[in-house]
Amino acid sequence: MDQQREPPFRGPWPVWTVAGLILLSYAVQDRLFDLAVAASRYGMSGLGLRQGRWSTLVSALFIHGSWGHAAMNAIGALAFGAPVARLLGLGLRGAAGFFLFYLACGVLGNLGYAAVHPNDAMPLVGASGAVSGLFGGASRLIEHRPRLSPFASRTVVASAAAWIVVNVILGLMHYAPGIGDVQVGWEAHIAGYLSGVLLIAPFLRLFAPTDTGAAAE
Repeated sequence: MDQQREPPFRGPWPVWTVAGLILLSYAVQDRLFDLAVAASRYGMSGLGLRQGRWSTLVSALFIHGSWGHAAMNAIGALAFGAPVARLLGLGLRGAAGFFLFYLACGVLGNLGYAAVHPNDAMPLVGASGAVSGLFGGASRLIEHRPRLSPFASRTVVASAAAWIVVNVILGLMHYAPGIGDVQVGWEAHIAGYLSGVLLIAPFLRLFAPTDTGAAAE
């Protein structure tokens, strides 16, 4: 498939697929479950992991606190995921790499949250850790695409600093607009972002088409 060819609205199809899955999963959740029930069954917590509920590292990514919460993450996936998806490629191999990158960042984001709160029973829900990973990956593609910017580049350092400061503030406020009555998992956002910064290079090596000129530094 031609890497420059994109579906309507200028977004790569893997990114629209992820955004659609976020909204579709919330539509199903909203129809079938009360938020408290959905979070209890499928949300992730440090205590739950200690009890062996490892599947919640993934299932929590598809549970959200409100339509606003789901929409914010869908919009974030569209905004931050496009450069990552384009560079990985729009064929099946590149799309598989994009979906795995998204899930890996989300899982590592959740693990980061659980590491800070190992005994907390409060369930964490939402795809923000995974979306933060897309931002982390994209931050290394801003300056020198298709080559990755070094970790110490001005753009990567500035993006990381801004993301950390914003999320610490949200954590101190215990509130973010549109997420509903759920806890702000700012630790997952930061861990997901850092995961994206680190994982983008090996994912490019594994999944990007060889004719893109993509290279990791």
